[in-house]
Formats: sequence, C-alpha cells, structure tokens
Amino acid sequence: SLVFAVIIGIVNGIVVVKTGLPSFIVTLAMMFMIRGATIGITREITGRTQVGALKNLPGFQAAVKVFSSKIEVFGTNFAVSIIWWIVLTLVATWVLLRTRFGNWIPGIGGSLQASRNLGVPTTRVKITLFVCTALAAWLVATIQVTSFGGADVLRGTYREFYAIVAVVIGGTLLTGGYGSALGAALGALIFGMVQQGIIFAGIDADWFQFVLGGMLLSAVLINRFVRSRAVLVR
Repeated sequence: SLVFAVIIGIVNGIVVVKTGLPSFIVTLAMMFMIRGATIGITREITGRTQVGALKNLPGFQAAVKVFSSKIEVFGTNFAVSIIWWIVLTLVATWVLLRTRFGNWIPGIGGSLQASRNLGVPTTRVKITLFVCTALAAWLVATIQVTSFGGADVLRGTYREFYAIVAVVIGGTLLTGGYGSALGAALGALIFGMVQQGIIFAGIDADWFQFVLGGMLLSAVLINRFVRSRAVLVR
C-alpha cells in the first residue's frame, strides 16, 4: 500500500507538470478513479465494501503498535496517532522554515515562472510534494485500518473536503504561495473541536455542514483581508 501510494503521487505530479492542468482537478479526478476502482474490485471479490479479518494477518499486531497503540504520558493514555500528528507537524514546519526545499515550496506556489527563472527545480519539487501528499493519505488510512482491524472502501468519503476546510482555516491560501504546516495542524484541531463541540452542545448534527460552510467562508474572507493588509504594508 505504501508503494502504491507513492506511485499515485508520482503519476499525479507528472500529469500536473506535463499538462499544466490545475492540481486540484487532477488529484480530484484521480481520487474518483481510484475510489471507483477500489469499490468495484472489492465488491467483485468480497460481495460487499468491507475487508475484514485483517487481525489474523502476519505482522498486523506489529503495525498496531506503530500506528494505533496507546502510550502513557504522566499517567494518561494517548493514542500514538497524536504523536504522529505532532511529529509530522514539527518536521514539516522545520522543512518549510529552515531548508532550501521549504523555501522553494511557497515560491513555486506564488509564481511558478519566477521560481523557474531563479533556477528552482520546479518539476522535482512538485512531484515530491504530490508524493508527500499521497504518503500522508496512506498514513491516515493505515492508522484507521489498524485501529478498526478492517477496512471499508466507503470510509473517508468526502473527507477530502474536510481537509480543504482545515487547511483554509489554518491560513493556507487556495491560490497558493502562502501557508504553514503549523497553521494547517491548528486548523484541523479547530475543525475537530467544532465537530465534537456541536455534539456536546446538544445541537442537531444536521447543522454541522451549515457550520462547516460558514467556517470555510469566514476563513477565506479573513485570509483575503489579512493578505490585502500585508500587501498594503509592504
């Protein structure tokens, strides 16, 4: 599954680089293709959308320890997935702020041609980023599979839009050129808190998508205002 995720990331990157199509459209199309093929093949083999009995496979318990076990910190048990989230956020933040590769990323997002003129290997950077995105999706899927002991090909449907909302709330511009890993992590945290808060507040869960849309619109407007103010200050 890890190798397959890497291949998908490479294919997405090559298609975007070679055709010049918007990455959102290419990855969305690929997602529908992979999702449709996965559902069709799974139904053909198992007659349903679930793949069970994974707990009996060799190496499953080792995977559980790495991806979905519990660790004790100061007498409190935490899911190891939280450690993955924190570590990856710190690593991504360090890459963006302290490395040459991290400096290339917002440059390419802001102006591809200008970055190319400055000698930035735009093709390599783009493909690498698509691979990293695919690996992130693989990690989330692996955590879920090891947590539930099985897989459902319908699980995670439309979660890609939730991811977009989370990063926008965290300050990432959909037009490219500005964003941070820490902001995206905080955006995901805020999104999760709102999702759980609606339930604890006793509000009908049917209103969640309304609140979600309002959060997205508010975040876009705030990001636009902050960016325009920053341009004026410069």
